[in-house]
Parts: sequence; C-alpha cells; structure tokens
Amino acid sequence: MSEFLEDKEKKKRLIKDIIRQLHKGLSIEEAKERILREVGSVSSTEIAEIEQSLIDEGMQADEIKKFCNVHALLFESSLKETVSEEGSSNHPVNLFKQENREIEKRLDRIKKIIEDKDSGEFKPELGKALDELAKIETHYVRKEQLLFPYLERYGFMGPSKVMWGKHNEIRGLLKSCLSELEKITDKDSYIKERLKPLIEEIEGMIFKEENILFPSSVEKLTSDDWVDILKESSDIGYVFIEEPALTSSIIDEIKGAVSQDPQIEESGRISFPTGGLGPAELMHILNNIPVELTFVDKDDRVKYFTDHKDRIFVRTRSVIGREVRNCHPPQSLDKVERIVQDFKSKKRDHADFWIDFEGKFVYIKFIAIRDENQEYLGTLEVTMDATKIRSLKGEKRLLDEGD
Repeated sequence: MSEFLEDKEKKKRLIKDIIRQLHKGLSIEEAKERILREVGSVSSTEIAEIEQSLIDEGMQADEIKKFCNVHALLFESSLKETVSEEGSSNHPVNLFKQENREIEKRLDRIKKIIEDKDSGEFKPELGKALDELAKIETHYVRKEQLLFPYLERYGFMGPSKVMWGKHNEIRGLLKSCLSELEKITDKDSYIKERLKPLIEEIEGMIFKEENILFPSSVEKLTSDDWVDILKESSDIGYVFIEEPALTSSIIDEIKGAVSQDPQIEESGRISFPTGGLGPAELMHILNNIPVELTFVDKDDRVKYFTDHKDRIFVRTRSVIGREVRNCHPPQSLDKVERIVQDFKSKKRDHADFWIDFEGKFVYIKFIAIRDENQEYLGTLEVTMDATKIRSLKGEKRLLDEGD
C-alpha cells in the first residue's frame, strides 16, 4: 500500500491481525515490514485501544505483553515522523546546533566579563559563568557516547580518534580556568593564558561540528540510526535546551513497551536490554569483578554466589537452597531478618556495614533487588576488601598508566 490508511478501524484490524500472526510464528522483521507497508503511523492512544480490544476478545494480557517489541515498532514509526530530515527541530543534529547557539551565548557572557575585568565583581561573576559553561560536558558526552559509535559502524573513525581528544583539551582548559581563578594575581596574564585559549577552543569545536562533523554524519547515518540516537539521548540529557516534548513522550512509550526481561537465544546467548553475553562470559565476569556477590531470593533462600579464588567469607555449594536465617550466627539473626523485612516492605533499599576482619577493612552492602514494577525479587549481598581503596590518595588517571 503506497498510502497510509486513514480509517482507524482498518488500522486496528490490521494491527490485531499482525499481533495474532506473531502468536502463530510471524517474525519480528516480517511484522515490522507489514506495519510500515500496511499501517504506517499510529498513535499511542490507538495502540492502547487495540490492546484493550484484544483483551476484550479474550486474549490474555500476558500474551499481549509478549509482543511488546512490536508495540515499540509502532511507536518508532511515530518517532520517525519527528526525525524525518535534518531540518526537523527534533533531529539530533538540529538539537546539537541549538545547544551550540546557547553555548555561544555563554561564551559571549565571558567575553563581556573580560571587557569589564577591572570590576570588583570579576572573580565571582567569572566563577558563575565558568560553572555554567562547564555544563557543556553533557553536549560532548552525547557526541562521544552516541554519535561517534554510529559513525564508527560506517568506518568513520576520525571523530572518536581526534575530536574526542579535543574535548579532553577543552575539559582540561576549563578545569584550569576554574582552579586558577581564586589564585589570580595578574588578570591580564590569566585572561591571555587561560580564558582566551578556552574560548578559542570551544568556538573552534563549534565550527568543526557544524562544518565537518554534522554534514558527514547526515551523509553517512540512516534515519533508523538517527531515531536510535534520539531515543538514547534522553538517557544522557541535553544542556541549555529543553528535551523535545513530543519525542520525550514517544520515547517514554517505547521504553515502556520494550520488555526489560532477558531473553535466551537459540545459541544460548543471554540477551539483555543493554547487550548480550554467552553463559561462560557471564560466569567469568561475575567471578572476576572485585566484589563477592551472594543472592538470596524472595523466599529467603540462598540462590547464587560468585566463585572467587580468594574469598573473604567462606561459601560452599551446600549453602544453595539454604534459608538465609540459617546462614548467620544467632547474635545477628534478628538484624538480618529486620533488614530483609524492611526490603520487602520497601522501607529501605540498602543497608551498609564495614568491619575489620583478619587484617582487612571489609565493606558489606545489602541491596534490595526489585523488578521494573518495584516488586521484590530478593536481596544481594556485596562484600569487598576495601583496604587498598581506603588508603588511596590523590589521583591516578588512565593516562598515568605506564607503557
């Protein structure tokens, strides 16, 4: 069908048929093609009405939930309409540019303060302006964590190799400007050596973005890529501008529609909303993170613990299935039971302790584990030897690591 259906009832019948066909084995990709070809755009209200209609006709709500990815596809078709081209106010490139206009306003404010450098308010006013400008971190992080990875998929590695380094130079200049502000003895020297290089680098970055990065990105990325970038942008946030209200509501609906439960693929790989791992990978990751984990399920029975080579507290496999109240000495039993009860009643979400144990400073944290509906799943005990961490001073950055 070349034209989108205008008749709401016809849309409903088509979508209901697609959901039923999914129940019979239709693939997600085939469903997506049918939605785009036969249905076109559909509102969240229409989707809710369709779901209710299916329930009224006897389909169980749990069955409908199984097809939540299809619901997300329906919302995606609405989202695509808001990101149809670069000129759209909701296109990620346009949102980056809107932020750039606001960044320029902050730079103009700093330039004005430089002009009035002999004012008695120079330091406090500049401090406020620099603190405000430092929020551009969000702008750079959104580029680094969203735009750059998509460009890399098309073999365009320059931005992540070069521009990221320029971001770090700007971060360093900002930090230097802020840290040296209270120590100023010569304003002219500070302006020349600190402030002006910062302004030049940020203005240069805006030029590089709008004349090199963004045009290249528009050329290389697909509309699906831009939709994905827009969806994830809300997790990082925006700076100096408001998140588009329309996209915000649609993205919330997409996230609500997509299942947060892990799926086991035919290969045995476990697929999570944030990626996937093979069982062996998952086991070795858990066994090598620098903490010991023990999970007690909602029925208060030990269900799992990580198998560390050098444990702080002894755990044997015989503990699996044991009631948690039997795993603690009588002196602490009432406290353990109270913590678990508080978790179940949602009175609190964690309990923290630290002790000296056999020459080690041990940090222990009990965490209430809940699902997306805040239903209690169990308690996670996290134990860490924090002796070395406690003694750390100053900084050691990745760049300080020897070759």
